[in-house]
Amino acid sequence: MEHNPLFAVWINWLLKSTAAIAGIHFKGDPLPAHVIMAMIVTLILVIFFKLAVKNLAMFPTKMQILLESIYMIFRNIVDDMIGREGRKFIPALGTLGLFIALSNLLGLLPEMASPTANLNAPAGCAIFIFLYYHSQGVKKHGFFGYLKTFTGPAWWLGWLFTPIEIISHFSRPLSLTVRLFCNIFGEDLVIITLVALVPFFAPLPMMAMAIFTSLLQAYIFIMLSSVYLAGAIASEH
Repeated sequence: MEHNPLFAVWINWLLKSTAAIAGIHFKGDPLPAHVIMAMIVTLILVIFFKLAVKNLAMFPTKMQILLESIYMIFRNIVDDMIGREGRKFIPALGTLGLFIALSNLLGLLPEMASPTANLNAPAGCAIFIFLYYHSQGVKKHGFFGYLKTFTGPAWWLGWLFTPIEIISHFSRPLSLTVRLFCNIFGEDLVIITLVALVPFFAPLPMMAMAIFTSLLQAYIFIMLSSVYLAGAIASEH
């Protein structure tokens, strides 16, 4: 069962009250908790970067140094996995990575929940990457040229390699989804249980480790996404 944080309850109450004035009545909650949490994450990121890039200077401030450090993290991942050609993917990968990282961390705040602790959010991120790297492969090689990459080193081996390639590609979003969901759901469940049993000091070590694992899971997701992009746009298969 999905954890329904107080903030989500309040938002749904506000939506139902507003809708009731217009004569619209909901049987349940207008929005699931994980959708509300995902909207909060998106809003935080939009406001943060809107304000952060407002006063960029030749001599960077602490905030500008932070932004440049975040950019360098993604650039290093892309350079290692794809090469300099992959830097054009940094906006997409960076946005997704920051969304996942902040979503993972949100559940550590009181009366909040991690959107990625619900299966739908990791699945949405994984499906986006699945469609994105295939679209980039088609853009690089052309539709029929990209299809040829599924036939292996020679066209006459297609009967053997094509089924393997199809299974491999469709297993990728499943793997990304399950890995992210299980890790974040598991750590949130442990923290909630510890808070219920011993409210003060017992959850702190687990929360400290959860910060590390939340960032690590975002890093792994983006690293694997970069590997898939590198395979899709590679000149030789």
